[in-house]
Amino acid sequence: MKNILYISSSARKYNDHKPQHQSISRMLGEHFLNELSADLPDVEVVHRDLSIHQPAFIDEAFLAAAFEKHSLSEEQQQILAASDLAIKEVKDADVIVISSPMYNYGMPAVLKAWFDLVIRVNQTFSFDLARGDKPLLPILSGKSVVLLASWGECEFKKGGTQHHLNHLSSHIELLSPYLGADNFYEIASEYQEFNDRRHQDSKQKAIEDTIELAKLLKAKHVTGH
Repeated sequence: MKNILYISSSARKYNDHKPQHQSISRMLGEHFLNELSADLPDVEVVHRDLSIHQPAFIDEAFLAAAFEKHSLSEEQQQILAASDLAIKEVKDADVIVISSPMYNYGMPAVLKAWFDLVIRVNQTFSFDLARGDKPLLPILSGKSVVLLASWGECEFKKGGTQHHLNHLSSHIELLSPYLGADNFYEIASEYQEFNDRRHQDSKQKAIEDTIELAKLLKAKHVTGH
């Protein structure tokens, strides 16, 4: 394992010296990266903080450039430059870590904007009408995608009574093959708005699970098994 791409998207920051009003998803991301990169001196971590450097929303000019079948003009190349960089970072990564809160039962707008830049025809997926009603096919493979999430309510995990309302995890899992994911992992802290013992227990369990998953992926990507 040589490259880790870390995408953080919470509007809140994280500082372990300030326990109040801190981003739990970012906290899980720090625990994960610290464990994953431990004892791997040559590993490179690229961190894209989407709350600081917010991706632009795609527009008509972006779509025209992305679907251009001939040589791109200089203007079109400039329009696609941010997308090209984001795609390169995805292609280079062995593990892609996404830390995200649940906003209004889905992902933050900045994270959706990042996905819209990255998932691009002839770059991360191919499109062929000869495949019939399923013309899209992911191009990349061999990666692990990890979602480290937090939400204010509960029972949003698979098997939970409110899983059908969870459009954060389900959407990212759906899109992860277009990032090249052969494996998708999710860890989440729940009950944040309740701020009671259930929240503390859930957060501690998420921290422990995050560290264990990092150990597992480190072993898997180092040994290749």
